[in-house]
Amino acid sequence: MQLEGLTIESSPPPFPIYANPTEDLLRGDATSSDRDPVVAHILAVLSGYAYGDTATVATMASRLGMGGSACVRIAETVDAMYVFSTAYLLQSACGRVAILCYRGTEPTNLANWLGDADVGSHTVDFGGARLCVHTGFYRNMRATRWAILERLHAAARGESLVGRGARLRHALQALYVTGHSLGGAMAALFALGLAGHDEHRRLGDKLRAVYTFGQPLTVGGPLPEAAAAIGTRVFRHIHARDIVPSLPPRVWGPLEHFGPEFHYADGHWCRRHPVTAQLPSFREVPRSLLGMLAPVKKRLALRYTIADHLPHRYISALRPAGKVTEFGDYE
Repeated sequence: MQLEGLTIESSPPPFPIYANPTEDLLRGDATSSDRDPVVAHILAVLSGYAYGDTATVATMASRLGMGGSACVRIAETVDAMYVFSTAYLLQSACGRVAILCYRGTEPTNLANWLGDADVGSHTVDFGGARLCVHTGFYRNMRATRWAILERLHAAARGESLVGRGARLRHALQALYVTGHSLGGAMAALFALGLAGHDEHRRLGDKLRAVYTFGQPLTVGGPLPEAAAAIGTRVFRHIHARDIVPSLPPRVWGPLEHFGPEFHYADGHWCRRHPVTAQLPSFREVPRSLLGMLAPVKKRLALRYTIADHLPHRYISALRPAGKVTEFGDYE
């Protein structure tokens, strides 16, 4: 298990992007079924840069306005078991907000991709009800779960994540979980686990929402009643022709989505009904990969293109009007 942490320093102008992101994150209501556009942008940036190292995530958090916060990296790698689990846990300077950010599939890591293909038939217990989950996604989430829970319980006691035993002004009040691609699947499964274990219900009560971006299919059926409330707080974002939310294909085993879905097309995010369905086979996948190399006009005519799955596409589409980018410009 790899652990490292640091305190985030403030960035110079033109940052911060948000004057007080902690208050923006506290504004949300855990019972609300509406996504918050500002929260969506903050979490999309952190999810996208979770593919980087601790210093990179801390830099982006600082630019968002989270100077003074703590940033902790928790990671586990076991190649032979296709375990490549990396998460970043951010804690606001006051202690009231925590953000758990999962890294998605590493593009150049073949074994990471093989883990995504390990659909399997693992089941999880929710108060006597069994729920089938994607084996590879679930195994990666479990690899770092206990280390993450230990730190979140410390935050709930008002302790700092980087100064062990140090007390903050406030205990944890609002928890957000987020991730792009595989990271989104792990985020959703982590949140479900809070409902499935009595000893973590206290953290589940502090969960405001889960925001995922380009999340693949994760569970094999409707959520049990014990997890239904958390399921309504999973806000899934799908960019235009992103193919990953339709994968893995049904030939590998039936899976489905849960939680509200928001789809981006023609410059707008809209809630979509019915939600994205599972592709029957891999037939569309090669075409979507080739779409990356196609001219713009031809790419726009494709049903799917892997280009729309890239994390910077989500960050760009979610950036509110009038706000600078994470690079300090307006593109």
